[in-house]
Amino acid sequence: MSTAASSLSAEAAANLPRHVAVIMDGNGRWARSRHLPRIEGHRRGADSAREIIRTAGELGIKYLTLYAFSAENWNRPKDEVDALMKYLVHYLKTETRELNKNNVRLEVIGQIHRLPDNVQEQLGKTITALSKNNGLTLIMALSYGSRIEIVEAARQIAQKVKAGKLDPSDITEEVISNHLWTRNVPDPDLLIRTSGEMRVSNFLLWQISYAELVITPTLWPDFKAPQFFVALEEYAKRNRRFGGI
Repeated sequence: MSTAASSLSAEAAANLPRHVAVIMDGNGRWARSRHLPRIEGHRRGADSAREIIRTAGELGIKYLTLYAFSAENWNRPKDEVDALMKYLVHYLKTETRELNKNNVRLEVIGQIHRLPDNVQEQLGKTITALSKNNGLTLIMALSYGSRIEIVEAARQIAQKVKAGKLDPSDITEEVISNHLWTRNVPDPDLLIRTSGEMRVSNFLLWQISYAELVITPTLWPDFKAPQFFVALEEYAKRNRRFGGI
């Protein structure tokens, strides 16, 4: 048993989710409460991401999706967006070695074409550098919006129908899932949202249909391994019926 797993009850260690998705919320409020610039909240939030990625990998969780930047976040002040993009490049460069050491693969979902060229370039380099790893798969949701994802899937399916490659009667849930950005990833078992907000914020709307939700009041920069263990303990107590009895 890993050091991380030993921090869990036997029940939780034996019932880990295969895929955990996280809405990392509260960076701005964390910084504001300390009279710090918002970007400092994002920097400290990156520290939390580093710890949760490492812990998830040590536990043997196979997939971790982090909601890093939503499509709606483009509406934030340009200075903040520019700083976030600059910090994202810095994070990818500096974390590649540790991610590789921890056998982490990286995938990205979202409207990647909207990201600055230097961000896209660094993402490509990091993904390639980690491509041979077979431990935790880290999925970063960047410029991501679930409604956009579903609309794009519908367009692709409509084009196939129009071209005579697909009959409308053959459109199933599986067909739709196979046209989403997450087509190669199992649906999340557990969705964690920090900062206490009771909404899913246009995140993986199709994929979280049967995910267990854990909402914590903890702001993301304060969400570390102990808080992650609490969420996993809560998950282990759930009775997942998937609509059955």
